[in-house]
Amino acid sequence: MGFYQDLLQCPPKHYQPEIYAEFERHGVRLGIFQTRPEAWPEFDGPSGALSLCLTVDDLEGAIAHLTQLGYPPPDAIRLASHGREIYGYDPDGNRLILYEPKKG
Repeated sequence: MGFYQDLLQCPPKHYQPEIYAEFERHGVRLGIFQTRPEAWPEFDGPSGALSLCLTVDDLEGAIAHLTQLGYPPPDAIRLASHGREIYGYDPDGNRLILYEPKKG
């Protein structure tokens, strides 16, 4: 949960250690549920299945912040129909899609 606290630059609003953290930033809530396969076998599987999409105002600034946290994006910025984007990864290997919408 510490990675997301650093990434979002705010502490969790609700927190249950090793189970759940909920962050609220700019009116958006992000809940992260950490499963325990022995308690919830239906969630058993490899890590990295999550893709979290985050809209940013400044893609270069977001890349610099992710790099400062020790998780630099491995590839170059991509142009997509909705704007510019880059893939990064959290400590568990889950994909972060950071994208800056087209202006205008």
